[in-house]
Amino acid sequence: MTGHLLSIADLGRDGVAEILRLSESADLGRPLAGKGVALVFQKPSARTRNSMEMAVVQLGGHPVYIQGHEVGLGARETAEDVARTLACFHSVLAARVMDHGDLEKMAAVSPRPILNMLSDRDHPLQALADLLTVKQLLGRVEGARIAYVGDGDNNVARSLAEAASFAGAELVIASPEGYRLGQAPEGVRQVEDPVEAVEGADVVYTDVWVSMGQEAERGRRLADLARYRVDEGLMAAAPDAHFLHCLPAHRGEEVTDAVMESPRSAVWRQAENRMHTARGALAWLMGVRA
Repeated sequence: MTGHLLSIADLGRDGVAEILRLSESADLGRPLAGKGVALVFQKPSARTRNSMEMAVVQLGGHPVYIQGHEVGLGARETAEDVARTLACFHSVLAARVMDHGDLEKMAAVSPRPILNMLSDRDHPLQALADLLTVKQLLGRVEGARIAYVGDGDNNVARSLAEAASFAGAELVIASPEGYRLGQAPEGVRQVEDPVEAVEGADVVYTDVWVSMGQEAERGRRLADLARYRVDEGLMAAAPDAHFLHCLPAHRGEEVTDAVMESPRSAVWRQAENRMHTARGALAWLMGVRA
């Protein structure tokens, strides 16, 4: 059995490619047969819960959904003690947390693989689903040009940047000052003008401007990012590009209804791919190789 998956950086180029191959396989066997997978949710999610539960079932395992208050991660019990306890029952411990540091504490002591379902710093399962979607749409990931528009310093953008770099895709992030990655990986370029980012793109991608926990910043963030809304005018700068969004979408803020509902939108395929890449990531953690 391999180690933990807290960020795309844990995978490297070979790991990203391997999980994408596994995700495309319809039959990975039953590496989780008779085994449990703990799914700890400090933050709720429709896509993550459903995709993870179904992925575990498809691999023959039993998913156990655990609400954050049931374990009191870092409050009722230390993150380390939660990991040690859940490892007594489960073969994989997956967690969707407020603080990435809790995942690191769990990984430091857990004899079972820790899987990051989302943290304030990284969202590796989303980035893997994004690359799988790009591969399905274009027939390739290497050489694909992806334009990411909006808040370039959130967990989705950070993981996408790492994944694109490992996969050989070109990523251009358009965002204002104060919303940029501190250090961009190889192959990732940051610009201010959204039109510059989108021109020539194969894929245009955006995410919400106000995530859970940022509600107090809502007014400022909406004002700062107003020119980065993905609408029909911006999509016209890349007439052949597909549109992606990790969801949920705040229609009328970062994206318009017209773009979400257009034939160029692949957001529902992208959402479905959360299940396929979750299955691939779990199989990878269990030592399965394509």
